Formats: sequence, C-alpha cells, structure tokens
Amino acid sequence: MIRFLLNEQIISVEEHKPDTTLLEYIRQSKSLCGTKEGCASGDCGACTVVLADINDNANGLTYKTINSCITYLSSIHGKQLITVEHLPSETELHPVQQAMVDCHGSQCGFCTPGFIMSMFSLYHQNAEVSHQNIEIALSGNLCRCTGYRPIIEAASLSCTSPTPDKFDKNSEQTISKLNLLKEEKGESNGYLQPTSRDELRLAISSNPLARLVCGSTDLALETTQLLNDLACLINLKNVTELNHIEEAENELRIGSALSFAEIESKLLKHFPDLKELLWRFASAPIRNQASLGGNIANASPIGDMPPVLLALNANILLDNGKARRVIPAKDFFIDYKTTQMQKDEWIESIHLPYLSKQSQLRAYKVSKRLEDDISAVCAVFKIELENNCVVKLSSGFGGIAATPRQADSLEQVIIGLDWTSRTTMEKGIAALSHYFSPIDDVRASAEYRHKMVINLWQRFWLETSAANPATTTRANAYA
Repeated sequence: MIRFLLNEQIISVEEHKPDTTLLEYIRQSKSLCGTKEGCASGDCGACTVVLADINDNANGLTYKTINSCITYLSSIHGKQLITVEHLPSETELHPVQQAMVDCHGSQCGFCTPGFIMSMFSLYHQNAEVSHQNIEIALSGNLCRCTGYRPIIEAASLSCTSPTPDKFDKNSEQTISKLNLLKEEKGESNGYLQPTSRDELRLAISSNPLARLVCGSTDLALETTQLLNDLACLINLKNVTELNHIEEAENELRIGSALSFAEIESKLLKHFPDLKELLWRFASAPIRNQASLGGNIANASPIGDMPPVLLALNANILLDNGKARRVIPAKDFFIDYKTTQMQKDEWIESIHLPYLSKQSQLRAYKVSKRLEDDISAVCAVFKIELENNCVVKLSSGFGGIAATPRQADSLEQVIIGLDWTSRTTMEKGIAALSHYFSPIDDVRASAEYRHKMVINLWQRFWLETSAANPATTTRANAYA
C-alpha cells in the first residue's frame, strides 16, 4: 500500500498501476486540476508540485519541486504532496500567490500554478533571495505570455524575509504523520521498494523483467511519450547502500541513488569547474529527482555526466547482491544504450579521483537552449602539467558517437608537448579532425558537431594556456 500526505490528509492507495504518474493521479483521481499537463516530459514546468519530507539534519521539513508528469505515484510514499490548491488559507492567498497578483505576473494562467509552486519552494528554503537564486528556482518553468520580469519581481517580493505560513505552523504535526507513514514498507502490486542490498537482490531475482527506477526522469518518458506499460518497477531510492557519499582519501564516492541536488555541494567542492555543466544539466525540479546512477546506466550517447567520468578516469562499482566488481568508466559503455552491466546487476556507486594540484578540468556543453536542454555536443578535458609540459591528458565526449567516447589519439599526440605552444593546439586539432564520425539528427548536423569538437578543443587550450592573455577561470566566471 502506498501512503502519503495530500496537504494534511493521509491518503492510502491500494490498487493502481505501478506506472501511474503523479500528474495523472492528481488530476483524474483527485480532481486537482490547477496542476497542468504541458509537455509531459519535464521541460515546461506546468505540472510542478512540491514534495515535503523530513530533514534529518535540520530537524524540520524540506520542500522540493518536482515534475509530476514524470514522477510515479508510487515513489511519493511517506512524503507530503502539496499542490497549488493547498496554498491559500480560508481567508487569504499565500504570500507567493498574492505577490503574483500584485506584480501582474499572470496572463493566460496556464503556466502560473507551476511558477507559484516553484516560488513556494523558494519561500521555504531560507536561502539568500538573489536574482540568480530566483532564476535557478524558476529554471524549470516556461512562460510565453507575461514574460519573466514581473514573475521574478513577485518571487523577490514574496520570498525575501518570508514570514511563517500555515505549513510552518503545522510542521510538527506534519512530521509526526510522516514518521508514522515511513514505518510502513510502501509497496504494492507490481511496485517494490527494497531498503537493503539483500532485499534488492531478491527483488530482482524474483522479478527478472522488472525495470529499475530511481528518479524516473528518463524512464517515465516511456510512459508519457511512448505509452509503454511498465508492469513491474523496483525503486532504488531507499536502498541504504546506494545513498552514501564519501570523501575518501583519493576519490569522491557517490552513491548511485543520490539525486544531483543531493550531491551538488560535495561534487563542486572537489570539481568546481563542473559548476556550469551542472547548472545547465537540467532545471531544479529535474535535479531534485534525477540520479547520477540513472544518468550513467541509461547509457545515452548525449548524457551530460558520462563525458565527465571519462575525462576523470572514474570507476563504476557494480553489484549483484553477492559480489561486487569495478569497471573503469572507459570500458563501461560498449554500444548504443548498452553497457557492461549484467541483467542481475546495478550500479552501487561512482568513484571520481580527485584532481592533483597540477591538473585543470573544463566541461563544455553545446545545446540549442542555454539551460534545461539536451546536448548537441558535450566535451570534457582534464590536463596535468609540469613546467608547462603535458604530463597527462584525458577527455570525454558526448553527442558525437553511439556511446560516450574518449579521444585516445588526442591523448597520445599531446603527452610530452609544451602546452603553451600553439603548435600543440594545432596537433590536437589534427588528431581530432578524423577521430569521430558524428551523425545528422534534429539537434545538429554531423558537420556542425565535427566543427564544435575542434572549437571546444581550441577553447580549452585558450583558457588553460598560461601564455595566453585570454586565460580565464571557469569557476570564477560562474561564481
């Protein structure tokens, strides 16, 4: 049985398809039609709702936006679901709603509930309400009528120095209810939620055709876009072994079920030059759900993080419940959407070696939209220098082959050369000129992709060569 709070009401759901989306349930079963369906793929934000959960560290509640169109109903067991209908009190609008009215931030109104929910989440984050933070909070919401200026003004007006609302006043009661719900397993017919390695092994062996799901930001598209029926799902999100992040002596070890929002601070602590890539990876609601393990296991040739793993020479720890094995990221992807994982295996963690003091890392993403878009080309480079001589060079590319790829020929040519010499950069261009055979598709032509690989290599050299006045620090540029 799946149980959760709908506002303050305990809801129990016994009979439902495991691939029922939260949006479908909200609108069709509960007639809460303020939440809209736009793209059904997590891009437009019309379906944005907020999930509140217990924050063990802060002894309170955390409020996170999610896209209900690509979230399975089963996954919200033990959480509080808040939709736009729940925000007003009996006598007045919530401050974020009133601010939207006062700033004239709504015209057609189709997108407005999603914006309201993103603002509501920001209202409860107790964070600095800068223009940048507002843009991040609203990054998953698209508006085609009013424009963003009055919406941003509404967010600034309402979320700066917020006063306690009814959710703050009811927080102790909410936490008590959620603790009660979390004591239950939260499983149903066709939906399993193992909490340990052994339980996960048994779940997979008993249901060999089941699909593994964590954030569902990719898998749910099979439901909403391809209209496939997923008869059995095994949720990885509550498996203890998959939810640890460890700063080991030589590497950062990230549990595969952790969301990008959960790993961002530790990841940027050790790899600050990934800041732009993470910002452009996806919107806030997607980062609240999507997991690093899912981004890798999906094996998409246009995934944003596999090129990072390749450039960092990362390792992937696989497990089947009986034995573990480590696969270098460079050997993990073997064909289109095909990896080294066996049918009974899952990714336990991803191990990212730290950068040395002599190393520099850059990650570049080229896409039609600046943020919340799929890569046409992704390129990541890591270089280690001693007295301007190239000691090590590694790379990772996405969008230019059937799998994420390293450029071995580039690395072989550049090692030992003077990095400040323009000749070195030109030798890199020659090595890359015929290494990849990209394809034409809706995102970019093969010719464009080929040129972008060369251009990004040149950009990397310009940014990291000490002999160039154009040298910049990416981390500072996006601080």
